[in-house]
Amino acid sequence: MGQGIERFFDEAGRLKCWPSKQAPREEAYHYLAQKFEPGRDYTEHEVNAILTSWHTFGDLFILRRGLIESKWLVRMRNGSRYWRNPNKKEDPE
Repeated sequence: MGQGIERFFDEAGRLKCWPSKQAPREEAYHYLAQKFEPGRDYTEHEVNAILTSWHTFGDLFILRRGLIESKWLVRMRNGSRYWRNPNKKEDPE
């Protein structure tokens, strides 16, 4: 995690509040994307379950939508299948 982003997480590593600025949001999306195995397909229900277990503020929809919009996750147009984007490159630390 980048410097300062830790304040958005609890002691168990769950996102406890949503950053208001874009840079920490991107770091949060990156962190959450690591919870998805590369090369594995997920149903929407599975994506929701993973996101629910890694945040505490109760808005998995903003997280799922943000992961898609930031291109960390890709989904079928009908929402039937999700997967971690193999073309999304990790930012060098």
